[in-house]
Amino acid sequence: MENLKENQKRPKKLLKRKSESEGLKNIKRFRSIKPEIRILGVDDAPFVPHSGEQVMLIGTLFRAGNWLDGVLRTYITVDGTDATESLIALVNDSRHWEQLGVMMLDGITFGGFNVVNIQEIFQNTGVPVIVIMRKYPDLPRIKKALMNFPDWEERWDHILQAGEIFEVPIHGKEPIYMQICGLREQDARKIVELSATRSAIPEPIRVAHIIAAGVTTGESRGNA
Repeated sequence: MENLKENQKRPKKLLKRKSESEGLKNIKRFRSIKPEIRILGVDDAPFVPHSGEQVMLIGTLFRAGNWLDGVLRTYITVDGTDATESLIALVNDSRHWEQLGVMMLDGITFGGFNVVNIQEIFQNTGVPVIVIMRKYPDLPRIKKALMNFPDWEERWDHILQAGEIFEVPIHGKEPIYMQICGLREQDARKIVELSATRSAIPEPIRVAHIIAAGVTTGESRGNA
């Protein structure tokens, strides 16, 4: 297993930015979803709300939902605007970059209301993104909370740009929900189902949650 590591300062493999229409034309089309597809699952560690401090993001590199191959680490600001940039660097600076099939995020926000622009991640890494949510988000409530920030409209736009919210049944359990960028809905569904091996939550995200909580507090608690 790869040791925990921070982003290294070396040239990033940034892809040329595409327009929104180009991005839709160039979504990744999988011929088949392999049982060892490489998935990077990301979740944040526990943090002090409204603190403006740094919070750890943990990324777990899985082969579908069965084998853990590596662990990555980066930091973002609580309620900041640097989550997208940090995730792009996390992917592009990793030696696993060329192997990644998809990135999975535990929600569209980290560290409070540090909102992720999943279109920008796909455009700058070439890696499709699947946002996983345990429950259907209360969008009016989220919008109301965002209005406390001077740049709330930009943050809200990132959420809207993440697109349609799809319901995904998992192994007869309560359904989970997803938003996607850079791949077809049917491919995303197959990847989610393939990686949810031990619970309704895909294993890369579940394990990222456990590691992030354990490293920060000394012991992991609760569900992903």
